[in-house]
Amino acid sequence: MSGFKSLFKQTFIYGLATVLPRMLGFILVPLYTNPNVLSVEEYGRVSFIFAYFVLFNVVLAYGMETAFFRFFNKEESQETVTSTSAISLILSSFALMGIAFLFRHQISALINIELKYLNLVFVILLLDALVIIPFSWLRATAKPMTYAIIKIINVAVNLGLSIFFLLYLKDLADSSSVFNSIYKPDFEISYIFISNLIASGLTLLLLLPFYSKIKLKFDTVLWKRMMRYAMPVLIAGIAFSINETFDRILLEKLLPDDIADQQIGMYSACYKLALFMTLFATAFRLGIEPYFFSHSKAENPQKNYAKILEYFVAFGSVILLTVVIFADLIKPYIIQSEAYYEAMWIVPFILLANFCLGIYHNLSVWYKITDRTKFGAYISIVGAIVTLLLNYMLIPIIGFKGSAIATLSAYGIMMMLSFYFGRLYYPIPYNFKKIGLYFGLSILCSMMYFYVFRGNYFIGITMLIVFLGLVILLEKNQLKQVLKS
Repeated sequence: MSGFKSLFKQTFIYGLATVLPRMLGFILVPLYTNPNVLSVEEYGRVSFIFAYFVLFNVVLAYGMETAFFRFFNKEESQETVTSTSAISLILSSFALMGIAFLFRHQISALINIELKYLNLVFVILLLDALVIIPFSWLRATAKPMTYAIIKIINVAVNLGLSIFFLLYLKDLADSSSVFNSIYKPDFEISYIFISNLIASGLTLLLLLPFYSKIKLKFDTVLWKRMMRYAMPVLIAGIAFSINETFDRILLEKLLPDDIADQQIGMYSACYKLALFMTLFATAFRLGIEPYFFSHSKAENPQKNYAKILEYFVAFGSVILLTVVIFADLIKPYIIQSEAYYEAMWIVPFILLANFCLGIYHNLSVWYKITDRTKFGAYISIVGAIVTLLLNYMLIPIIGFKGSAIATLSAYGIMMMLSFYFGRLYYPIPYNFKKIGLYFGLSILCSMMYFYVFRGNYFIGITMLIVFLGLVILLEKNQLKQVLKS
């Protein structure tokens, strides 16, 4: 059980690194949805541009982060792995961004993002790509506190500048010539990306000591092996980005021009209520990914992997039901305008979709440990195809509701495919009765409450108490062992 205690400690700290910045980032949603700051259409435009951020980030990383973790724990010379992967990303990032700037006018016309925003996006992407390996190295060498502090500084700076630019700069410009020189009217969207750019630049500055420590040694043979491992991860990443954000892009393409940005704005704002599940799943993944690799050679690691999924589903089920029951109480604190509330219908679907995605990440241990990363690519491609097909079919009929249904369908199918192939190539003795009970009962209660008894908190809270009691009853022995170890 000591391994689990170490895992939970790392997961907690990585969770801190993820949850606190995201919770700070949560402040941006009420800021952006404040009608005095951005209109629904403007917030939709920001969300649309950030959708492309995800896709471009995946391309610039091209699976090297995952390859780094695999080879860092596998190769004798960890220094060589670190320097080779860092040099690879430095060269590729500058090369790709150089090409992007040369063809920026064509790219702007192709993806329908104004050039003034696209130029800022390119610089941010370059800065973010240069910190991928330094952050990965911090995780691989068990330095979660440093990782957490830098992540928190990044988001705190981003938030502070966003609040300054969007709320205070205009008033300060009226009373001071200094601030008047940097204030521009109708420049709100640009200020959002400028805040992001400064935060990313500061993050790179804080991580520069990493580059001074590594030896500039590039192993061509090792790099080729890492790239063979990384390419399926890249394909999977592109497919994941389609599943994660392409719904905004397709809403912009498939809806009439006069309502597209508004629909994207409402959808994106209500999508944020699923953040609680996303935070939990991301923190858990950051904690378990190094654990999966470092314990792969231990005696009977499958037993521990099975227990980890059981814990994830238990906690995730509680989060799903809790957020669904209290979503209407939470929303006014996050979404500042009732103009967005029309999209609340999507909340249970997006929460459940992210829950399925978290389960998928836990199940994916089998293809990472056995070096069958191509299966991750295959499964993700299937998910991307489902996302594209259902969005194309449903958006013209039911708008953003179709996107929510497509997201849940894609992640649900990916989860089931990973489970199926995992049983064939790397059997893990999961406790299906307990996992199925938690998963199925939380879904049933969530859907019944939100679409039948919504607003009846007596029924909702009773459901939650009963479910919590069940989880505690079934897991009390395991929890005692973890706490005592």
